[in-house]
Amino acid sequence: MLTHPQFDPVLFSLGPVAVRWYGLMYVLAFVAFVVLGKYRARKGPAYGVTEEGVDDMLLYGVLGVILGGRLGYILFYKPEYYLAHPLEVIQIWTGGMSFHGGFLGVLFAIWIFCRRRKLAWLSTMDFIAPLVPVGLGAGRMGNFINGELPGRVTDVPWGMWYPQIDRVATLRHPSQLYQFAMEGLVLFALLWVFSAKPRPAGAVSGLFLIGYGAGRFITEFGRQPDDFLGFLALGLSMGQWLSLPMVAAGIAMMAWSYRR
Repeated sequence: MLTHPQFDPVLFSLGPVAVRWYGLMYVLAFVAFVVLGKYRARKGPAYGVTEEGVDDMLLYGVLGVILGGRLGYILFYKPEYYLAHPLEVIQIWTGGMSFHGGFLGVLFAIWIFCRRRKLAWLSTMDFIAPLVPVGLGAGRMGNFINGELPGRVTDVPWGMWYPQIDRVATLRHPSQLYQFAMEGLVLFALLWVFSAKPRPAGAVSGLFLIGYGAGRFITEFGRQPDDFLGFLALGLSMGQWLSLPMVAAGIAMMAWSYRR
């Protein structure tokens, strides 16, 4: 039986300042975005994005992730709760972010970025798409280190006991690692290779939607749904229901892209 290492969420402290593993994952994601983004701007297919523009793009993207992720969580997962506790809406440090909301936030933020830079929005999203999985993978590794978002109870040989969640030894899917592999490693490799050659506008973004949506849908079968939601219609989780439209939109986008 595997046991979760139960990492201390604080990596180290410098006086009153605590550096947390989860925060470090975000820093690594931002650094990887800038390094890989500048490489794509310099070596990859032409998208009109300069190396200097990557820095500004990151700022817009971070704002989109934070604002969209928080609003998405509130609207998709706990609208009644936050309607009754409006002052908690801004308490991001207490947790509560949605990938799908953050995704919509990034779409809007980059649209503003493109308007100011006079860039084609869809081509810019094609530029960004291969850079996103690194951040997704870093976030999932942060979830694993913190022992949060555990998997469903299982009897598979690689099942893991999370003592901080179950006092009695209970095997669960290490779903954070499933999602790290699928949303981070596999999706990054797929998009990086696919985007290495010029593609019709929208094709890379369409493949991202398909890859992420399908990967999230599959890995959610091993993830424990949120206690306050449980399983929804057809025994699917909220994450799965939100991923299905992404797959459908990605297929439609790639079909439209190649028909052009």
